[in-house]
Amino acid sequence: MKIAQVAPLIECVPPRLYDGTERIVSKLTEELVRLGHDVTLFASGNSLNRAELVPCCIRALSLDPAVGDVNPHVMLMTDTVRERAEEFDILHFLTSICSISCCFAPWRLEP
Repeated sequence: MKIAQVAPLIECVPPRLYDGTERIVSKLTEELVRLGHDVTLFASGNSLNRAELVPCCIRALSLDPAVGDVNPHVMLMTDTVRERAEEFDILHFLTSICSISCCFAPWRLEP
């Protein structure tokens, strides 16, 4: 199966600083790849995983002092997932419900 894993951008996958959602995303993604699934991970650019990585920001947003509001980054990631949604059998969002609903809204973000 072709599976999109959509991770929070606050920490990289797996996280270096704590055991949160990103750790679960990492373990699940690694196991799906091991089982032979074609997995694409939408996450921060400093994530390390055997899946195909689509970097949605340069590094985990918690590590970037220039980031005051994470929402614009999350919305741009959501739009990237939306643009590629038809490539996947499963879209697995491990982000807020807002990201999921915005992914299928009738409007589109422009950079």
